[in-house]
Amino acid sequence: MDPKPDFKAPVRRLLGLAANVSDDQLDNATPCQGRSVRQLLGHLVGLTAAFRAAADKDFGPLTDTNPDAAGWPDADDGWRATLDRRGPLLVEAWRSPAAWEGMTRAGGVDLPGEVAGLVALDEVVLHGWDLARATDQDYEIGEEAAAALLPFVSSFDPAGTPGMFGPAVDTSPDSTAFEQVLARAGRDPEWTTG
Repeated sequence: MDPKPDFKAPVRRLLGLAANVSDDQLDNATPCQGRSVRQLLGHLVGLTAAFRAAADKDFGPLTDTNPDAAGWPDADDGWRATLDRRGPLLVEAWRSPAAWEGMTRAGGVDLPGEVAGLVALDEVVLHGWDLARATDQDYEIGEEAAAALLPFVSSFDPAGTPGMFGPAVDTSPDSTAFEQVLARAGRDPEWTTG
């Protein structure tokens, strides 16, 4: 894959969304079945560190732990500052060509760096959309990210992949590339908190 997708815009968008989450929204439902906004934020705090470590090939507890093994943790009181600090580090880590080369590990699974980068981008983009929907915020993502993610999510079983995607959702013929990404990843592009 050349050129490699840039994480800057998706991470900036995610951090902007997180900054606008109010405390009274932390218990809102999300498009992630059975997960609250508080749990989604806890997951985001963890994955930003884990995928930075995967990019740096800094193997240890951050790369060896399955995030679903013990369920998603609740975000602690300092989640905003932690995300603000970790987001830019994630962007910088995946700017390095070495991050996309060779083998790495994420969630206790060994995988090529190129695949790990797409998983990381997928996590940032899809969970950014999840957070936006759960907190009634707008979400836009650039065509570059959508174009990088559509073949990636389309490579998985449309019946769903436990721990990653639910069953694919039908889309209309005029769906945007990002709506197709959402639907193929098991998310209803029309999902709302109502």
